[in-house]
Amino acid sequence: MSLTLQEVEHIAELARLTLSEAEKEEYRGQLSAILDYAQRLLDLDTEGIPPTSSVLPPQSVLRSDEIKPSLGPETVLKNSKHTKDNQFQVPPVME
Repeated sequence: MSLTLQEVEHIAELARLTLSEAEKEEYRGQLSAILDYAQRLLDLDTEGIPPTSSVLPPQSVLRSDEIKPSLGPETVLKNSKHTKDNQFQVPPVME
């Protein structure tokens, strides 16, 4: 699909670009080549091919979620200077 010079000027206007005549001609060729390639992709027969999000096998980088014993309130609060009713005591943020 070959773009016209007017179409390139319209695209440049939408993108708020000021292009010289040489740039318009250069981008006309480049954008036309991109559209030709996209058309080639649309012409491919993909019937029977399942959609994929990646060509690589799925792999999690996170550790598995396992239940482990947690720390008790006494252990957690023992390093704090100020505690009250088994909670951290902090100064008020708003008055």
